[in-house]
Amino acid sequence: MILLNAIDVLSIKQRFGIIGNSPLLNHAIEVAAQVAGTDMTVLITGESGSGKESFSKIIHQLSKRKHGQFIAINCGAIPEGTIDSELFGHEKGSFTGAHEARKGYFEVTDGGTIFLDEIGEMPLGTQARLLRVLENGEFIRVGSSKIQKTDVRVVAATNVNLMQAVDKGKFREDLYYRLSTVPIYVPPLRERGNDILLLFRKFATDFSEKYRVKPIYLTEEASALLVQFRFPGNIRQLKNIVEQMSVLEFEREVSRETLQKYLPAHQSSQMPALLRDAEHRDTSFSERDILYKVLFDMKKDMTELKKLVYELLQGDSYTNGDELLKDHQDLFSGVSQEKRQEPIVNPHLLLENGKNKSNTIELDKVEDIIHETEEDSLSLEKKEKEMILRALRKNRNKRKYAAQDLGISERTLYRKIKQYEIE
Repeated sequence: MILLNAIDVLSIKQRFGIIGNSPLLNHAIEVAAQVAGTDMTVLITGESGSGKESFSKIIHQLSKRKHGQFIAINCGAIPEGTIDSELFGHEKGSFTGAHEARKGYFEVTDGGTIFLDEIGEMPLGTQARLLRVLENGEFIRVGSSKIQKTDVRVVAATNVNLMQAVDKGKFREDLYYRLSTVPIYVPPLRERGNDILLLFRKFATDFSEKYRVKPIYLTEEASALLVQFRFPGNIRQLKNIVEQMSVLEFEREVSRETLQKYLPAHQSSQMPALLRDAEHRDTSFSERDILYKVLFDMKKDMTELKKLVYELLQGDSYTNGDELLKDHQDLFSGVSQEKRQEPIVNPHLLLENGKNKSNTIELDKVEDIIHETEEDSLSLEKKEKEMILRALRKNRNKRKYAAQDLGISERTLYRKIKQYEIE
């Protein structure tokens, strides 16, 4: 194949309204233009809102099928019970409501291109029908036994990892390899660097013409903040932010502080996020459970540390140990005040020559102490009640703000207050 030069890539961007100079973006355009002249199946991957449909249009318009039909279908938006009928058509009376025969998209688009967006949402039964079309160009209408032929090019797109879906049994492995003959990766907005600023100026100009106002522009500090933002919603999210500021802000110069108001705080971090599969979300630890566990572990460690210090102060190495214990009785209130009969282990002796002559602690007694400590520290209801009381005191018994501090809903807090009989 002939490699595209910079002028060809620029002309494609202008023709299809693509803004940006990112190397990743340019490479994706080059691959799309090179594969357009063939009939190979293409799989476009990328996050939601990154502009995958634009690449399907590039492939269609630069191909020999450009005079044929182009249909874009969102597989996730069609109900499972009707998707077969939508794609492959049906015969009259094949199901309730089928009052007449209907052609499907693969029949209507014969000689053209079908863009199957969100292909990962397609049901397994429909995947088998699609595989037959890709391999033999054959399909059967719902309710019919007649095999029909079609000459359609399929361009698919997804924002999920299809290999993971294959491992979970949600996507056919043979279909995956049949679709991904030529993969194209569309980079998310956060990987495109200064393309964010170019898109901002483009959207600002568009909305100034739409609403008949002067275009907004960013200060240097605001520009730096915008480039650092993660943009989980990609181009769609940026466009919405620019439109909001174009309408709501009186000042056309957007400062860092003004921009910060329109950027969701929980999406600003550049740190990687912890993602969970939907099917495992209910059984995973919540953030509150993890916090409780950390607090319990800290309390257990503090209890063990106090016990050790208490024993050291009772030893012969500290002449003023008894006086210190009397001065800090509240600190050692959770530790038994009775002196233990077994020899006290001096930590200095443990380090001397790697030997210890006083290592004759009765292990059964130590295990009993640890066991009691664990039972005390792992009382979840007790700790939860303490945290609720503390949050209520902090917020002067205002349940709304107490619930926000605890990270739970006000309704849940009310139920917990009744459960623990908190007045």
